[in-house]
Amino acid sequence: MTELIFDDIGSFPLQGGISAEWLREAIPAHEPAAFDVIKSTFRQKLDAGVDVATYPQFQDMNKQFLSILNDPECIEGPFDVKLSCAKIIELEAIEKAAEEYRMETGIKPNVRVCVTGPLELYLQEFGGTSYDDILELFGQSIDKFVTNAIDNASNFNVHTVSIDEPSIGINPQVMFDDDEIINALEKASATASRKGVDVEIHLHSPLYYELACRTSGINVIGVESAASPTYLELIDKKVLEETDSFLRAGVARTDIFNLVAILNEKYSTNAWQKPEMLQELVTDMETPSTILKRLEHAYGIFGDRVKYVGPDCGLGSWPTPEIASTLLGNVAEALDTFRN
Repeated sequence: MTELIFDDIGSFPLQGGISAEWLREAIPAHEPAAFDVIKSTFRQKLDAGVDVATYPQFQDMNKQFLSILNDPECIEGPFDVKLSCAKIIELEAIEKAAEEYRMETGIKPNVRVCVTGPLELYLQEFGGTSYDDILELFGQSIDKFVTNAIDNASNFNVHTVSIDEPSIGINPQVMFDDDEIINALEKASATASRKGVDVEIHLHSPLYYELACRTSGINVIGVESAASPTYLELIDKKVLEETDSFLRAGVARTDIFNLVAILNEKYSTNAWQKPEMLQELVTDMETPSTILKRLEHAYGIFGDRVKYVGPDCGLGSWPTPEIASTLLGNVAEALDTFRN
């Protein structure tokens, strides 16, 4: 049996009194207070039992990279970033938290580095056009961010790189053919793959999962199967086996607005205004037993082709860090039960 790995997607709710708008400005400015927020959030994920925690994502997923790719001081040419500028600030921020964790436990924490995919960045800049040379440049530049992330990590191990491509299978503006998208994804995943780091692709729809399976640098396909169990029916185990690909199965729902709507209907009230009701999200709804059943279902279909499990998506819209941490803890408990 393959050892299942628990990772998370990245975003996380802020403590009351901390402004998301302030944080988006403070992180690029390297403000110590912003680094403290990132460090404490990263430690919350580790303490909740996440095996491979994503650096806390509080910046806009596109602007985080495009602000550098559009900076004349940071590029060799259009969208060709200088290696010296291709840095993910959050990884610098978690170094101290990782060092403290290593000193306490004797273990370097494993980290999941999430980068916005070349297609997603292209669509943000150019919409429904198709300049394949520019798409390739985005892939090459993302690879430089990944290279720095791996090479500069001191107190943690870059265990997994995730390429976030939510538009594949959803956005009608995508005008590239499959081979052009695969080429860009292979450029983006080249260094991580060469260095033996698992490369996930985070998709919001599995309709084109075979495209990712055909991409030589990507070996893990993320499926948001907790909220949409039928997504698993779209995946063919034989395709995974033939391409030596694995699944990251979503086993905990993160679609918070739909979950709270269930509470609203149950109690005929607005649960957002009653924090005590929101606890039911993790005490009565997304419980360890519910999560375990989903895990067993996915493993029953795909067996050892399931390599990673965790929440469907990020938890940034969840009501409090405490409830989000409990959800992560529920996943950890379910996984412990499954392992034993």
